Amino acid sequence: MPDPSRFIGLDVHSKSISIAVASNRDAAEFVGQIPNDLPRLLKALDRLGSRDQLHCAYEAGPTGYGLQRALSKAGVRCDVIAPSKMPKVAGDRVKTDRRDALRLAHLLRCGDLVKIHVPDEACEAMRDLLRSREDAKRAQLRARHQLSKYLLRHGRRWPKCNWTIAHLEWVEQQTFEHPAQARVLEECLQAVNEASARIHRYDALLAELAPQTEQADLIEALQAFRGIRLLTAASIAFELGDIRRFPSAKKLMGYLGLTPSEDSSGDRVRRGGITKAGNGGLRRLLVESAWAYRHTPREAYRLKKRAERVAPGVRRIAWSAQTRLNARYKKMMARGKGAQKTLVALARELAGFIWAVGQERCLLTT
Repeated sequence: MPDPSRFIGLDVHSKSISIAVASNRDAAEFVGQIPNDLPRLLKALDRLGSRDQLHCAYEAGPTGYGLQRALSKAGVRCDVIAPSKMPKVAGDRVKTDRRDALRLAHLLRCGDLVKIHVPDEACEAMRDLLRSREDAKRAQLRARHQLSKYLLRHGRRWPKCNWTIAHLEWVEQQTFEHPAQARVLEECLQAVNEASARIHRYDALLAELAPQTEQADLIEALQAFRGIRLLTAASIAFELGDIRRFPSAKKLMGYLGLTPSEDSSGDRVRRGGITKAGNGGLRRLLVESAWAYRHTPREAYRLKKRAERVAPGVRRIAWSAQTRLNARYKKMMARGKGAQKTLVALARELAGFIWAVGQERCLLTT
């Protein structure tokens, strides 16, 4: 494909698209605003030049990747831009669709925009499944909080661990004299049960569909790690996509926001907490998995069962992760580091081992 000579900024909304164009020589110009309709957009782009000479870009947002896929299929190069990494002008307090489109066209021509990885449709479908399960988990937590606080308000306290079978049986045995309060208890308990059933359905669907995807081998290989089972392995596989697109382990750590922030100038060197950039949900899962490396390295029965078909090279990486991360945990705790800071450091190194698995050519033995 020849080098583009027309750079198109698209400010995309659910009902409209604002278009601006910049050439190699002239300043960016505003073309106009059209309804969010693909045929009309293609017609407007055709008036700006041949499709192989156009380079479009729009910010990632609620409209998703459908427009990028449609334009690419039509022969127009299109990138989806990370909004958090767009250059900003200090003191700029005016924001309109027109100015956003002009700014996109100008920065695209200058090469100052950072494009994001666009997953294929199958990967995005599984990602939607995992994120819907996460929404269901939040709904379950909210329903549980409402029920527990309702009981606490009326002096009903369970002395042991909550949300066990015994605890739920105790909740069902609670009675109230007033019918309204009894109905509130029934509704709250039903909300908890419905949320839990929804999560179980998602788990069953994930177990059914994950082995049928292109990432099935990677998902099974990642389960050779301690603290990583189907849900976490599938989240890593579908949220990251092709791990080989990261040229180094440090790039993956930075993508997950697990690298320290820094504010240094001259002789002063100041490093702070992690950047928390990128995928926050995946970062949280890795920190949760890092808890498993507090314990002495060993190959438990369930871990061996999960790693039966995993290639020897992957098993060696997983065992190296156990020994190194456990030693790092003990060392940092002995130096007086806080548990949370230590676990974040372990999660960062765990991301490096996951990157190493992603580079393996053979993930499974059979």
